Formats: sequence, structure tokens, C-alpha cells
Amino acid sequence: MPQTISLSTGSLSIEDVVQVARGGARVRVTPKAITAMKRSRASVEKALKDGQPHYGINTGFGSLSKQRIGEADLATLQRNLVRSHAAGVGTPLPDDVVRAMMLLLAASLARGHSGVRPVVCETIVAMLNKGVTPLVPSVGSVGASGDLAPLSAVALVAIGEGEAVLGGRRMKGGDALRKAGVKPVALSAKEGLALINGTHLMAGWGSLISHDASVLFGAAVVAAAMSIDACRGTDEFLDARLYEARKNLNAGAVAARMRALLKGSRILPSHVENDPRVQDPYSLRASPTVLGASWYAMGNLSAVLEYDELGAVTDNPLVFPAGEGGDIISGANFHGMPVAIPLDVMAIALCHIAGISERRVYLMTGAFEPESHLKPFLAARPGLQSGLMIAQYTAAACVNELVGLANPASVANVPTSAGMEDYNSFGPRGAAKAARALELTRAVVAIELMCASEGLDHHRPLKSGPAIERAYTSIRSHVKPLEDDRPLTHDIEAIAELIRAGAFSETALGA
Repeated sequence: MPQTISLSTGSLSIEDVVQVARGGARVRVTPKAITAMKRSRASVEKALKDGQPHYGINTGFGSLSKQRIGEADLATLQRNLVRSHAAGVGTPLPDDVVRAMMLLLAASLARGHSGVRPVVCETIVAMLNKGVTPLVPSVGSVGASGDLAPLSAVALVAIGEGEAVLGGRRMKGGDALRKAGVKPVALSAKEGLALINGTHLMAGWGSLISHDASVLFGAAVVAAAMSIDACRGTDEFLDARLYEARKNLNAGAVAARMRALLKGSRILPSHVENDPRVQDPYSLRASPTVLGASWYAMGNLSAVLEYDELGAVTDNPLVFPAGEGGDIISGANFHGMPVAIPLDVMAIALCHIAGISERRVYLMTGAFEPESHLKPFLAARPGLQSGLMIAQYTAAACVNELVGLANPASVANVPTSAGMEDYNSFGPRGAAKAARALELTRAVVAIELMCASEGLDHHRPLKSGPAIERAYTSIRSHVKPLEDDRPLTHDIEAIAELIRAGAFSETALGA
């Protein structure tokens, strides 16, 4: 039975976003949220009668905000806003990203500061529950005055226009709503603006990225530990005292995890006396420090989301009902910089996880150190066979692309709206880069796990620790040992899918 996520005036969690976006969780709007929306809507209705200009309610938008709009045209104003702002281009966003964006939009409206009628929020929720997923072009938001173009594509379907996917079929938005039994919403004053303002794309996408990066990180630590035994390296650098002296809790935690993974290894003690390794290359020896630093950097995104963004109202203007001052205040809560910078940092962190992983792949396939007892390129018959030679090339190609992705999107400003919106965050581009960085890093770590598993085979009958052996068994259930040359693409993809599914998590490996 799918779980139910309740929208009230409080916060969501990253796990809530994942469950709705991917897990089939249903969404409900609580009575408390309905009451809050009704109160703020009453303030909007009151403002319509006070004769004063109120941005986005009875005025134009952006640099057109000095244009007053008559009462007879207010509904048309909102409809025109949605239509005109649906100007995105590019391949459609993945369904899970769109669903995450829709959930955050509904949650922000439900908190009762956007001035919409409950039916607006309930329509978005109904679309989620009935599986109506708007077709949203991936490029168009500058991440400042809300994720305007992507959210407009969602709002367009909510009013019965645009395009959507239902049951795997692409169709007109109105047809999708009709087939799903969802009534299109007729927008009133302020409601179109509330639907398309906000950081919901970058925050929703960021939530999925944060979740997936955490899962990937666990696999990266397993890969690093497995590579130690594959290379017949030392575990001396995992000593907890080193990290206590460095005052580095994150590196110490990674080292502790690697110690637990290698506990019980028979490979480690087999060469301590007869073939000792005084020092290993940085790609082994500095792995807790590099991975610990990356983990710390990745935490910036999850912290911003969990503590701030997933409980925020990022509309403009915000409506504060009578009990909260009775004001309608124009600000910039829609600005995405608080999310954009952590998304840029995420890409940098992933770059380092992949970079040091590729160096270990090189160590296993190309260094030919005699003390490792590994054959060149991990081939059974080097020369006649190329083994895993080109897998390292692929890892190198991924790392090269990651270098470009690590260039921040948030630092390059391009003004919009005739200069009224003169400093933008470009958070959605940061999300797109981080998502691609995640995909590439997952491939590199998959290649390392493939090479490390082959390395363990070279040391049989000696085995690594029980946890590492469980990871090895999981890999071997999908990828056979390399006895002869074969295409490697499907092997890498199979291990990448295991990573995505959480096969190398602490729970899965029992260590």
C-alpha cells in the first residue's frame, strides 16, 4: 500500500519528495492547509477592492509592473501570464523531476501565503495522484523570478492546455485531465502568478540529486575499500588516530566505514610480512580525506533543502492574512541562489569522487606494480587480450566531461525582463549539470567496482572481508569474471544500476 504524504503548513523531507516522484506515494491536502489558503485568499479579495496597485494581482509583471489592470481583465491577465511564460525549449524533463516540482509547488501553495483558492492546490495534487505528468521542456528557467517557464508548462496543463503524459502516452493536457477525471482550474486574480513563481524545479530536482548522490557515495566508499584489497594495499592509513589528529570528522567517518568493510580480510595480512607496502599512492591513501571532503560538500545541498527550502514559500508577492498583519508584500523569495550555489558545489564534489575513483582504476589496470599481483589490464592473457584496458579510457572520458560540469552556473549572470530582473541564479542549469555529473560519476564508480572485483579474482583463494565479499557477490550475480575479451558496456551499465538501486548501502552489505 503506497504511503500518503500530507501537505500542511509545515515542511517536507527529501524522502517525501522521492516517494511522490518515484514511489507512487499519494498526496493529500490537510484541513489545516485549506484553512490557511482560505485566510490568505480573503486578503487578496480584500486587496482587490482597496483601489491600490498590488503587484501581480492588478498590475502587469516584471518590467510591466507599472501597468494597472482593470477588474474585468484580471482572469485574462492570469491566463495570459501562464501561456506567455510557457516558452521552454529542449528535451522534456524526466517524469520524476516534473513530479518533484509539482509536489513542491503544491506544498508551497498549501502553506497559505500565496493567496490562492484551495482548488488551485488541489488540482495540482489531483494531477499527481492520477498520474497526469505535464510535458516540461528542460531549458528556460534562469532560476530567479521563479522557475517560470517550467512551472508555466505545469500550470498550462492545470488549466486544460499544454501537453502531458498519462499512462505512458503523450497527449493534449486537456485530454489527459479528462481521461484522469481531473477538472481544469479556471484561474482568478493572483493564481497564475502563484503557480509559476518559486524555486520548485531546482529544489525538487535538487532533492532527487541529493538522494541519489547519497546512495552513490556509499558505493564509492565500498569501491575504495575493495580496491585496497584488489591492489594488495595497506590499511594503515585507515587508523582512526590519523583523523583525530587532523580534526576531520568526515574523513574519519569514511575511514571507519572502510575499516568495517575490510574487517576479516585475509588478503590484507597475507602480504604484511613478506611483501609490505610502506605507502600507497594517494588514490588509496588519501581516499578517506578526499571522500570525506566530498561528503561534507554534498551535505550543503541536503541541509539547505531539509532545513529551509522544503518548508519554504517561494512565491511573490506573499500574502499575510489579517492575523499576521494583513499585508501583501513584494520581495524576492523566488530567487534561487540559496539552492543554486549548493547545486554547483554538488557537481564539484562529484567531480572529486569520480576523479579519485578513476585514478584507482588506472592503478589496477595500468600501473603494473609487481607487488599487486595483478596482470596488465586485468586480462587473463595480456597481449592476446586487452582485458579492461578501455574501461579506464571510458572512466577518463567521464572525468574529462566532469571538469566542464564543475564550472559553476550560478556565477554567470545574464539580466532579464528589461533589467528589472537583473541578477539571476541559474539554479536549474546547476541542477542539470549536477544530474549529469551524478550519471557520469556513477559510471566511473561502476568501472572501479568492475575492476576491483576482477582484482579480487586474481588473489583467490584468499578473500576480502565478509562485507566486501557480499558486494563482490552482488556484482558477480550480474557480471561474470573476465575469462576472455568481451564488450564491457552492458557490464558497466549493470553495475551502475546496482549502485542506483542501493545494492552497496550499509544496510545491504550488513557492515
